[in-house]
Amino acid sequence: MSKNGSTATIPGKLVDVQSSRDERKIPIDRVGVREVLYPITLKVRSNGVQQTVGNFALTVDLPQEFKGTHMSRFLEVLGEHNHDISPETIPSILARLRERLKAKSSHLDVTFTYFREKAAPVTGKVAMMGYECGFSATGGEEEDFVIRVTVPVTTLCPCSKEISAYGAHNQRGYVKVAVRPRGETLWLECVIDLIEEAASAPLYPLLKRPDEKFVTEQAYDNPRFVEDMVREVSLAFDHEDRIASYEIEVENLESIHAHNAYACVKREK
Repeated sequence: MSKNGSTATIPGKLVDVQSSRDERKIPIDRVGVREVLYPITLKVRSNGVQQTVGNFALTVDLPQEFKGTHMSRFLEVLGEHNHDISPETIPSILARLRERLKAKSSHLDVTFTYFREKAAPVTGKVAMMGYECGFSATGGEEEDFVIRVTVPVTTLCPCSKEISAYGAHNQRGYVKVAVRPRGETLWLECVIDLIEEAASAPLYPLLKRPDEKFVTEQAYDNPRFVEDMVREVSLAFDHEDRIASYEIEVENLESIHAHNAYACVKREK
């Protein structure tokens, strides 16, 4: 008996409700936790590491005979691996989830902001540029791994340039890709570089006046419809042996229209 008169509970005797039997005979494809914010360490192409924060979704399958899964075990597994999240370590995380939760399949989705130093094209002024990235992976009876990257770019309208006596309208576009790698490591930096090289001009975090002049003229010399943009990225991915398949979406936030322009390409190589 405790001091306030309540009966103390022995932890070893607690009822495991999740493992009790369910009679509805409905298996669940995915069950787990989402919106889990966790610090992670990413490997980068320069042989270094980067600290960032991941937003995780971790799920497994649940056989029809069990009432529920054990949500705390997802966080325990994540805690075992939080200092090394990479394409190389994710399979072991998925395997550990299946082991701890006695599941046949496991799934991991994580999104994060990846930062890289970027120098202005003329003055060389350096500042940090953030890119929204992520990994989606499945392990068990089926295996899958996808790298997701969203890259903001500048696009300039070819039609506007052609029909105008001077100037042309341009806008910010967003290139959102999902790629399945193969062979040696496909770095996030590599995917970002291929996308930015296909744009009218890349975006920069810091521009002085000489840089702004350069970028404005670069865009004018490289006009891109949204169709051009998605095709150029597709060509770049086709020539990259480390990419097995891809989906590319491009959306331009049009500067003189009340709508956005959109294009998509999917390919199995």
